[in-house]
Amino acid sequence: MELFREMSRNGPFPNTVTYNALINGMSQLGRLSVAQELFEDMYAYGLIPNTSTYSILLHGFCMNGQIDKALELFKVMQNSGLKPNIVHYSILMDGLCNVGQHIVARELFCGLSFKGLEPDVYTYTIMIKGLCKARLPNEAYEFFRKMEANGCLPDGCSYNVMIQGFLQNDDVSTAAKLLHEMVGKELFFRKGWRAPFERISVSFTSSSVQRLDGVINVTKSRT
Repeated sequence: MELFREMSRNGPFPNTVTYNALINGMSQLGRLSVAQELFEDMYAYGLIPNTSTYSILLHGFCMNGQIDKALELFKVMQNSGLKPNIVHYSILMDGLCNVGQHIVARELFCGLSFKGLEPDVYTYTIMIKGLCKARLPNEAYEFFRKMEANGCLPDGCSYNVMIQGFLQNDDVSTAAKLLHEMVGKELFFRKGWRAPFERISVSFTSSSVQRLDGVINVTKSRT
């Protein structure tokens, strides 16, 4: 920050890239008030925040649970003439889900097509995770199947989130079916990660554990 102040006084004067980097740094440190001040200072230097600036600060607010400020910033972006893209909507939906506002997040998701936007695998996975967190695995599963029907193929992360959602609700049977499906698509190999099912911190009945053990053993043999 000291170097930044020196630049502001004597030059070279900071540009949008400089501000974006600082706003991101302050957001990562949880210093959102400083990040917001930097955002507002941009106008004093004749700089206009770009889409990256907004996504950085939106993510900072959402990451720190300040969803009201995130929603306010989102409106500022819309009023500025910049058109939010799927990244901005995804960040906001993730923030809403994280504070238990999955209904509002779902409304945003359902309105994407009217904005001329198509949800990507990341957007779908956010909604799946949010609904699972709200203990609505069946609704999450509807999103999971809808994404493939809409031409957006689930990746390893999508499967992992959906499987974990069923496991957290003690639906081992459906989780096992999805795990078999996932291994059959060789998503482990393409994504380069290993299933963390041995470390799941949810309580199951002994019969459920035995049923899942067989699936885990198959997974290990394939990865």
